[in-house]
Amino acid sequence: MKELIGKSISKLQELLASKQVKAKEVCDAHLNHIDRLDKEIFAFNTVTHGLARKQAELVDQQIAAGDKLGKLAGIPIALKDNICLQGYPTTCSSKILANFMPPYDATVTKRLFEQGAVCVGKTNMDEFAMGSSTENSAFKPTLNPWSLMGNGNKKLVPGGSSGGSTASVAAGFSTVALGSDTGGSIRQPASFCGVVGMKPTYGLVSRFGLVAFASSLDQIGPLGRTTEDVAITLSAIAGHDSHDSTSLPEPKVDFLSDLKKPIKGLRLGIISELLGEGIEAEIQEAIKKAIETYRSLGAKCDQVSMPNLKHALPVYYIIATAEASANLARYDGVRYGLRDKESKDVLSMYYKTRQAGFGAEVKRRIMLGTFALSTGYYDAYYKKAQQVRQLIKNEFDQAFQKFDLLICPTSPSVAFEFGAKTSDPLSMYLSDIATIPANLAGIPAVSLPCSFDKQGLPIGLQLMGPALSDAKLLQAAFAFESTTNFDNQPPPALLTKV
Repeated sequence: MKELIGKSISKLQELLASKQVKAKEVCDAHLNHIDRLDKEIFAFNTVTHGLARKQAELVDQQIAAGDKLGKLAGIPIALKDNICLQGYPTTCSSKILANFMPPYDATVTKRLFEQGAVCVGKTNMDEFAMGSSTENSAFKPTLNPWSLMGNGNKKLVPGGSSGGSTASVAAGFSTVALGSDTGGSIRQPASFCGVVGMKPTYGLVSRFGLVAFASSLDQIGPLGRTTEDVAITLSAIAGHDSHDSTSLPEPKVDFLSDLKKPIKGLRLGIISELLGEGIEAEIQEAIKKAIETYRSLGAKCDQVSMPNLKHALPVYYIIATAEASANLARYDGVRYGLRDKESKDVLSMYYKTRQAGFGAEVKRRIMLGTFALSTGYYDAYYKKAQQVRQLIKNEFDQAFQKFDLLICPTSPSVAFEFGAKTSDPLSMYLSDIATIPANLAGIPAVSLPCSFDKQGLPIGLQLMGPALSDAKLLQAAFAFESTTNFDNQPPPALLTKV
């Protein structure tokens, strides 16, 4: 039933509640869509046909019995392949975890299922979430669904590292998806694929069951075609978790309650350092038009200077690689995952297992991080980076004394072609120049579609707010979305391939 593809959560639940369709029909429509089109896009590492149909049948039984339904009852969702799903592969798109089956569900997975979500699969990603294009997957790169448009069929990246989750939403394989964001891995692909992606406040969503990359930066967050879908999903997964020592002791919040309130009087700071050199001209113009839209909605918009943001990229690549070096030490061929069976001693087994199991980008970051933590260099690199990180956080705190939210582009460019930046790691790292600061400061940020370039490719707008301003961020995003309707312009994968 192709008319079920691309529908919002609220529209699907209206159909289910009125018994116009069954959850199993919704599930089968999405699974069939995946089976037809994912051979071109490769959004999924694993499609969970049996699990999805079992969950959909349970929702149908609840509807027939007149039971109270969860926030996501019957809604197709996808999980990034670094989020644990009991009994199914959680590979992080790495050879070293190719056969790993977690013995438990992540907290977010449990919470989705408690709300009736239907899991259609585990999505492709940059290996161990290290990348900005999903070209670093050990299995196969994911194609941006906007590649399937009438522009010569260029092979465009979906962004990364949550490229599979984002492509799943953009192509209509799932209504919503979960990704992880360490330096922009939800927001940057959301910008490239024309969907809404949110990095919540650090600690608002449990990381228990998320395979760690950089523990002080990682955060799970939702992706959806609309802000409302993201708000509903965040309401389902947010909240304190005793299994996660970094989980905030905050009460559960309904992020829908204030979503549709007007934003007149909102104080919006325009980050001047992220709206100039290095940002494509078309993106600068799109953000300026978005600012005018906010002014028309009653927001007060003024420039704010944050000079320390120029240090965010090097600070991130010291801290993130150092934490990755420590976190990835556990993949040694002894406890789980890949193991070289030809080695005759422990040291050679370690060496050969990691040599065969890790890809080039993961090895690069492990070596960078190990160097930054090594004797004689710790103070000069890691300690100094942490000090500058505090300066960046202080700068955000000062900005939020004057402004409610900050605005800038999500990415300095639109989606680029496969191979365009793989030979130049620094050029690839610069793709996250506007998203990294929010992770360093631990603040929430959201990306939403705000325009299209001359090729017809999506451009993303980023909003950032102080810690625990997640509801206000979503409110501001919804106000813009309601005025512009960029969410109603789906990629060709939805228009011509269903």
